[in-house]
Amino acid sequence: MTIRKAVLSDKNQILAIYEHAREQMRKSGNPNQWGTNHPPVDVIEYDIKNGNSYVIVEKDEIYGVFVFVIGTEPTYERIEDGRWLNDALYGTVHRVASSGKQKGIVRYCLSFCETKISNIRIDTHACNYIMRHLLENSGYQRCGIIYVADGSPRIAYQKTI
Repeated sequence: MTIRKAVLSDKNQILAIYEHAREQMRKSGNPNQWGTNHPPVDVIEYDIKNGNSYVIVEKDEIYGVFVFVIGTEPTYERIEDGRWLNDALYGTVHRVASSGKQKGIVRYCLSFCETKISNIRIDTHACNYIMRHLLENSGYQRCGIIYVADGSPRIAYQKTI
């Protein structure tokens, strides 16, 4: 498998992956994190156009998608019930999703991001037990609670290498 930047012609496969991820979240007791339409199409297109969306591919099939940005994440400015491990420049991982057809997509994504910068932050919903488990098993430390744009809380994690 390889990772490359997403292009607009990937959009239909990406939409299908996010739909699969939302269904898996619902089945595992996390119906609210992404609801029925997150991320919206305009956000997906914005991420692609800005070069922040990545896909995990083999041959012509996309098995995973994620957003990775190096720099300040506005929702991480305020953290409660803890603190970040450091104030150094960091990369943020958002909107990680798998098609469900290949194992290890989250770990593959995180490993890729860790080669780009040694300081990574990510957040997830408290009910996203699968992602929390994967993050903790990958060496990410729980740092506290942040609030996303709509005001809902997320558990914040960080890893420094």
